[in-house]
Amino acid sequence: MHMTDNAQILNDSVSSTHESGSQRVLGTPLGDRPTRVLFLGSGELGKEVTIELMRLGAWVCAADSYEGAPAQQVAHEHRVLDMANADELRALFDEVRPDIVVPEVEAIATSELADAAARGIQVVPSAEIAAICMDRERLRVIAHEELGLPTTPYRFAGSLAELREGAAEVGYPCVVKPVMSSSGHGQSVVRSADAIGAAWTEAQEGRRAADEGDVSRVIVEALAPLDYELTVLTVSSSAGIVTCAPIGQRQESGDYRESWQPASATDAVLAEAGRIARTAVEGLVAKARTTGETGWGVFGVELFVLTDGRVLFNEVSPRPHDTGMVTMASQRLSEFALHARAILGLPVAEGHVALALPAGSVAASHAIVVEGDGEAEFSGLAEALAEPGTDLRIFAKPAVHGHRRMAVALAIGDSESDARARAAHVADALTIEVR
Repeated sequence: MHMTDNAQILNDSVSSTHESGSQRVLGTPLGDRPTRVLFLGSGELGKEVTIELMRLGAWVCAADSYEGAPAQQVAHEHRVLDMANADELRALFDEVRPDIVVPEVEAIATSELADAAARGIQVVPSAEIAAICMDRERLRVIAHEELGLPTTPYRFAGSLAELREGAAEVGYPCVVKPVMSSSGHGQSVVRSADAIGAAWTEAQEGRRAADEGDVSRVIVEALAPLDYELTVLTVSSSAGIVTCAPIGQRQESGDYRESWQPASATDAVLAEAGRIARTAVEGLVAKARTTGETGWGVFGVELFVLTDGRVLFNEVSPRPHDTGMVTMASQRLSEFALHARAILGLPVAEGHVALALPAGSVAASHAIVVEGDGEAEFSGLAEALAEPGTDLRIFAKPAVHGHRRMAVALAIGDSESDARARAAHVADALTIEVR
């Protein structure tokens, strides 16, 4: 865990904010001058951050595209709208008059975020960073070509012909992804030239169509000899930039299924993971400062560790990360508490991100994905939580249609395998019916 030397720059930013008359007033959410926070996206991660913000006395409004989203259930107020519609989003800003806007999803009219920032609203971590991290092309160019971070070989393509050419250059097997997507949507592993056409079609159908025109650009990158993946939660605050202990993870089809902290890795891998994460976030925060924004918040830096021990940059999530749900068991201050503190201008130092586990212990999380069509009802909690050191978060999403992550199990064990087994037992012991 390390702190960069940009703390003074960020503190200067805080001072200028205070001098402009927008100093945060906390502890009076229903008073005359509350700090007003607006969430754009109100899922399970936003719910936890909402709770942490309310504990610190902020007023919170949670917006989403549907009624009954998790954060909406706990916020002071909530709204339902199409956040990708610029007119609706602008009207929401005018009505709510937020001091801070927290984008929690990517289907947002990013032009309105930039306009909000220009009017003095604090966008988390910044309007510029949000736009960069939504676009794999911009992010990869900044990470590799500007910041010099190691990545897999890659090319970008705006047509099927360009994709064929790019795939031939990076070699087979390769991975094709839309530059605008998330959670594995539109992604394909291509093992021969014969499958390029299908990969192009999958990318076009899986992209976020509202963000581009008729055709989505794609990134094609070499399929690296992957050993495992890491997430390094990195916090930018008024005190500088610090990193949490790296998190190990297991994914299925691009979605997280398990995570554990601390991750088991060599000292060299851990050091390189921390260096890459800090460099990536420093670069993004520098972009924010050029537009007069703070760049404060939690970033989930995703890394590949190859079979030869090399560590590669993959992507950055400019918000708390799915895999970071394990911090609700592993750290005194979870990623959600750290995010709340950072965006409110409070300092987050190395001691704030320390693990809070017995020596030699490991914490694990296990996503509970439900299949069906209707309301999910949970029972069997007594058996599931009978073992000490286990916990459960039911997200209370109003319904599931197909597959949906509806809860997460948490556990502490004597080792990675023990913690993962305990968390899996919590999930398996539950009875979940969809009616």
